[in-house]
Amino acid sequence: MRKMRRKGLASMAVQTVAPTTNAVDLGPATGLSCRECGERFALGPIFACELCFGPLEVAYELPAGDPEALRKQIEAGPANIWRYAPLLPVPADVTQKPNLNPGWTKLVQADNLARALGVEPGKLFVKDDSGNPTHSFKDRVVAQAIEAARAFGFTTLSCSSTGNLAGAVGAAAARAGFRSCVFIPHDLEQGKVVMAAVYGGDLVGIEGTYDDVNRFCSELIGDPLGEGWGFVNVNLRPYYAEGSKTLAYEICEQLGWRLPDQLVIPIASGSQLTKIDKGLQELIKLGLVEDRPYKIFGAQAEGCSPVSAAFKAGHDVVRPQKPNTIAKSLAIGNPADGPYVLDIARRTGGAVEDVNDEQVVDAIKLLARTEGIFAETAGGVTVGVTKKLVENGLLDPSLTTVVLNTGDGLKTLDAVADTSQATAVIRPSLDAFRDAGLAN
Repeated sequence: MRKMRRKGLASMAVQTVAPTTNAVDLGPATGLSCRECGERFALGPIFACELCFGPLEVAYELPAGDPEALRKQIEAGPANIWRYAPLLPVPADVTQKPNLNPGWTKLVQADNLARALGVEPGKLFVKDDSGNPTHSFKDRVVAQAIEAARAFGFTTLSCSSTGNLAGAVGAAAARAGFRSCVFIPHDLEQGKVVMAAVYGGDLVGIEGTYDDVNRFCSELIGDPLGEGWGFVNVNLRPYYAEGSKTLAYEICEQLGWRLPDQLVIPIASGSQLTKIDKGLQELIKLGLVEDRPYKIFGAQAEGCSPVSAAFKAGHDVVRPQKPNTIAKSLAIGNPADGPYVLDIARRTGGAVEDVNDEQVVDAIKLLARTEGIFAETAGGVTVGVTKKLVENGLLDPSLTTVVLNTGDGLKTLDAVADTSQATAVIRPSLDAFRDAGLAN
């Protein structure tokens, strides 16, 4: 398994940028560590190990001492992700810099949805990240990447994106004074295209899938044309990915500094799921939450379910698939963190499941009519998978469960447009209202 992971990353590793030689202030971050061999590197815009080509992640010197004092420090912080600055790769003065300041989104106790799914009242919650500045969780990870881009002297922000990230980068770059140039598959939902373009940066459609877009960006990094460019999910990926930890921090704090028993998390690259697990482990290590078991479930759309397929087959290697699903924000056929997702699902006693497009649409509408939350297709995937897990007996309906909605349904209107129209069109009279059968 380890050899297969290293082999898959080898082509990207040769395109890394040399680390900065100047001192870098990214708060408690002390360097980068290879997830495969453990080799350490200085902080810099690199994302793959020089020795084994494994992916790099941020290593820390986390606060030591009284957990209660740290808890109070966090609670006294701003109502955004920077309340957790002591646990993130950002400078101490991060709140004084222009940033979109995402986070601290609602954790909704979803009793109506719980009844519909057969979950005990008071046990089901929806972490609704559609309340972020550009209406998706991507604002969290981009906020982290912006701080790394500043530290490393980049002048242009870029990314490969299935839609939400493109908008988040465009907005954050505009706010922070960076140029932006982002790359997307040419056939994305129109709502996401418009949102990414409105911020004034360059938006480039690539003929092909997300994986084609990502390969192009890796080539651009290795070319002089990409000099001075920070690709948030490539050469800034170790820092960018840490933004997903804030979902874990917020969920536990909003639950009264308790770990949830079960989480259902969508899988695109798989990075969000792996970093939420990392965040939970950090809270345990710091003594901010009680150490007890939790289960993590991954959710995919059937039309792009390479991790789910590997999990069900008992494999350690994720075989790429060609995406064909309405859940385009999750349509990554070769997910970089797929093997690590398998590790976490198995270690925690969870699972990886998938639902078809019809089930995605049904789940979007179910969440909307039970809780008043209009989720994009990724949220339909997590709710649909939660329903399936309950029905299959894999998810315990008596335990505290958190389901993630990572984006706003206004971005994926096409998914529900055909079945979500006016109930009736009538003349402006009471008689017409009665005749339409709407009076009762």
